[in-house]
Amino acid sequence: MRAALRRLFSRKTIGKDAVAGLVLGVEAVPDGLAAGLLAGINPLAGLYAYLFGMVGATFFTSSTFMAVQATGAMALIVSDSDLHTRADPDRALYTLALLTGIVMIVAGLLHGGRLIRFVPTAVMTGFVTAVGVNIILGQLSNLTGYASHGPNRLVKTFDQFAHMPRWSWASVAVGLLVIALILLFRRTPVGSLGLVVAVVLGSGLAVLLNQWVEPPIVLLRDVVDVPRGLPAPVLPNIEDVAFLLIPAISLAFVGVIQGSAVSAGLPTADGKPADTSRDFIGQGAGNLAAGLFQGMPVGGSMSGSSLIVAAGAKTRLSFIIAGAVMALVILLASDLVSFVAMPALAGLLIVVGAGAIKPSRIYSVVKTGPLPTAIMSVTFGLTLVIPLQFAVLVGVGLGIILFVAQQSNHVRVRQVHIADDGRMRESDPPAKIPAESVVILQPYGSLFFASAPIFEKQLPAVSRESSGSVVIIRLRGTDQIGLSLLAVLRRYAHELRAAGSSLKLVISEQRVLDQVEADGFADVLGEGNLYRSTEWIGESVRRAYTDARADVRDGRSA
Repeated sequence: MRAALRRLFSRKTIGKDAVAGLVLGVEAVPDGLAAGLLAGINPLAGLYAYLFGMVGATFFTSSTFMAVQATGAMALIVSDSDLHTRADPDRALYTLALLTGIVMIVAGLLHGGRLIRFVPTAVMTGFVTAVGVNIILGQLSNLTGYASHGPNRLVKTFDQFAHMPRWSWASVAVGLLVIALILLFRRTPVGSLGLVVAVVLGSGLAVLLNQWVEPPIVLLRDVVDVPRGLPAPVLPNIEDVAFLLIPAISLAFVGVIQGSAVSAGLPTADGKPADTSRDFIGQGAGNLAAGLFQGMPVGGSMSGSSLIVAAGAKTRLSFIIAGAVMALVILLASDLVSFVAMPALAGLLIVVGAGAIKPSRIYSVVKTGPLPTAIMSVTFGLTLVIPLQFAVLVGVGLGIILFVAQQSNHVRVRQVHIADDGRMRESDPPAKIPAESVVILQPYGSLFFASAPIFEKQLPAVSRESSGSVVIIRLRGTDQIGLSLLAVLRRYAHELRAAGSSLKLVISEQRVLDQVEADGFADVLGEGNLYRSTEWIGESVRRAYTDARADVRDGRSA
């Protein structure tokens, strides 16, 4: 413990950690407010989430520089969670954060980080792209000053442009100024602090314009009372748990996806690969802290993590310093924070949303084929028109479908030829089983229910000319087969028997052998037609081949 504290407060690193923490802490203030705005809740809940979520997760993540903050995708899920229908919407929000934290911690303890490999790139590309579009569309009302109406963001967008005469052009000017300044400062040494400078300048312009324009540009103080202190702890509302469970699961899923991207892209203290499941637990701890102190749900943030690394952070102390900076801003400058203009925050979020849209990733998915493109397109469309918590779950389902489809199409059947000297070679299987011959077939790929039709199509056809032959199917490396595949083998065995031929199986795994025997297929094959592989590669298939040649020679193949 003492050694860890020495490393944390080392003279060699504390200066760089202080600078990095100052940069992240200052930048996180407008970012946090913008996240709350994006979620359609009290913007201060986003600010508190940045503060307490980041500090609460600091010592629990595997990735040293993972910044746990409110992210755009998670904010949109919160926005679609219908918290306003609850008796106490604010308390429902805190309950959602706490519930998300519990789901994340349980999933992390169960090594849920391994599930990330089952999410196809096509699904995530469609989802992330739609999130970027949703962020942009969701901020048009704050940008224009006109509150649009409709059941989803697409309909609200049409309503927004149908009522352009009712826009506040002063608000539009402030928002466009902030967007232009952010893009400009990116090309200067100001860098990420340009976000803060742009919001400050845009808000200052809004305050000046409010002396002449009517209606006035909306400021943060017009939306919520900005307190001059830190929030007190709150308890969850147990009655809201059932209502919030699906959003919490969706938030947890998005958290592990975004967190895994951070884990893969940033270094750890010892240089070893990050533990995704432990990062999941860290994000869960951040959510517990955020929910306890009146914040919205949080997750691993690539932008925040990249910023603190670029600012020169050396240890986790940089996050503690960033939290302290945010706390000082809230305590000492709350009056100034209340003058932040809503169009300025909208401009900031529009830049964030545009940054989430990656044309190169979309193009790479399109190049992989029509099926991934279709999956990406469906995920994108659904994410635009249905609540995000359901779109996330649909995306998971589409990912499973894509995985099954890809695996089933990877099945390939090859013919094995055994030379007189014992060597084996492979070739494409014959179109038909010839008469009085021995044909050895070796399938490759996952042999499960969805791949059974693909496997059956690749088997050589059986005709009247296929009499007196023996077909050997070698299931080496196949650790399980389902009832669908057993049905295919049963039909093939019957076809061969009807043509006066027979089928032999060479099986390497005891589990597959047990399945064949439990199904009764061993009796269908007949005595002497089932072989168990040994530790010597090729020994069993050669033995089956020798027996098959003897059967063909002696006319015992039927």
